[in-house]
Amino acid sequence: MNCTRCGFCLPSCPTYIQTGGNEASSPRGRIALMKSVVEGRKNPDAEVEAQLNECLGCRACEPACPSGVNYGHLLEQARAVINEHKSYSFPVKVLRKATFDWLFMSHNRMEKLHSLRYMYEKTNVQKVMRKVKVFKLFPGEVETMEKVVPAALPPSQVKEYDEFEFADKPSVRRVAFFRGCLMSTMFAETNESTRFLLKQAGCDIVTPKMQECCGALHAHGGETDKAKLLAKKNIEAFEKAEVDVIVSNAGGCGAGLNEYPFLLRDEPEWAERAKRFADKSMDISTLLAKLELPPMELDSQLVTYQPSCHLNNVMKEKGNVEKLLGKIEGVEYVAMRDKEQCCGSAGIYNLVQPKMAMKILDKKMSDVKATKASRIVTSNPGCLLQMKAGVEREKLTDEVQAVHIVDLLAEAVRKGIKAEVY
Repeated sequence: MNCTRCGFCLPSCPTYIQTGGNEASSPRGRIALMKSVVEGRKNPDAEVEAQLNECLGCRACEPACPSGVNYGHLLEQARAVINEHKSYSFPVKVLRKATFDWLFMSHNRMEKLHSLRYMYEKTNVQKVMRKVKVFKLFPGEVETMEKVVPAALPPSQVKEYDEFEFADKPSVRRVAFFRGCLMSTMFAETNESTRFLLKQAGCDIVTPKMQECCGALHAHGGETDKAKLLAKKNIEAFEKAEVDVIVSNAGGCGAGLNEYPFLLRDEPEWAERAKRFADKSMDISTLLAKLELPPMELDSQLVTYQPSCHLNNVMKEKGNVEKLLGKIEGVEYVAMRDKEQCCGSAGIYNLVQPKMAMKILDKKMSDVKATKASRIVTSNPGCLLQMKAGVEREKLTDEVQAVHIVDLLAEAVRKGIKAEVY
């Protein structure tokens, strides 16, 4: 904890800003709190837990820190300690067990849940629940988030990909695809766009069947042992793929994969394998920016970009989305003010800390409106849902659309190909 208390992190911290400069709500304040627990001057009590829970974990403080404090690692370790000492109520215990021990530990279970969601939407259950306004009974922004979740594709379309697929043109790369758990179910169309773009860019694709959730949700929730278990499964699955590059299309997942060396640092048998795995991992935007895509075009439009915090601050892969937007004929990119600041999504932060998340989102939407863009591009599913929620809250659904970068690029490539044919 080599924090020198210089305060350079303060202007970058969304919760410090939104609380009007409350020291306890800053990275510096939270590190002081963690230090007092480590030194035995304070117990890991409810006050400590509340302050750590208020943190988004966006890690915007890290690039600003001249001492190189890895705040994200400190936060995860502190949350693991809290989790060890915490006595959860029975309903919370059941919810955590269902989420961490059951659902996210198996890709097959995610697919089964998707099938249930599809049935919920296609029968009258969803209509009835919306009509009687059931979601208003839930706290926070559950009603808004329920509206903006993408409609479920038929389970037959949420299929296992072939383990190996050839490129659509002479091969230039052999790439392994990390399909993700939410990306391959709730955002299956974005995964289809990803595979389409990779093949159009000349990539043979390997999608290991034995891969599982990245484990980031577990690591952030203090469930370190389960995060390690998932990391080991993924390392083994991708080692067999024998590729030089592993791509993901979700900033949160990409950062989770990138953190495997830290997660497995105390296990000599796995530490080096984790490093080799992380060294090969990159975001889809980084790879596509290096490769040649077919000519892309769209109708004339202004586009702005909300980066994923984990893509920026953990993976440190910046500028590639902007480069790709610059290659699309018809698109004019306009940067929004303070675009590097978190949108307030942060995994499930917008559900468990709705008040703070919406304050941050309101500021973000004010910056979006100032750009006059008709599309907001994101690089992470959580950011995408948050921006859709922002559009819904501001009643801008007829004027502004939020879209994942790979869906925008795939649309532009298809239009470009069609223009060439005619």
